Amino acid sequence: MSDVDVRDNPAKSRYELRIGDDVAGFAVYRVRDGVTTVTHSEINPRFRGQGLGNVLAQRTLDQLREQGARVYPSCPFFAKYVAEHPEYDDIIES
Repeated sequence: MSDVDVRDNPAKSRYELRIGDDVAGFAVYRVRDGVTTVTHSEINPRFRGQGLGNVLAQRTLDQLREQGARVYPSCPFFAKYVAEHPEYDDIIES
């Protein structure tokens, strides 16, 4: 999936998963008191079934880790993802 890019769009407070020029999915967040809360995520219906939700979660969390952020995954998908991936325990705020 080298043509898949995940990047922060701070103007919209979301990480966007892009395939070429298409926004295939996104994860909405808010930052308060030094904690980034991921509140919602979704994949465009025409891109579903390809594992892109996992790609979005992984790359979003990796970028937040690089920034030194603490993360609270209130989005059900992100909460399930981090529960299944203990390698992110060091950045998760409970």
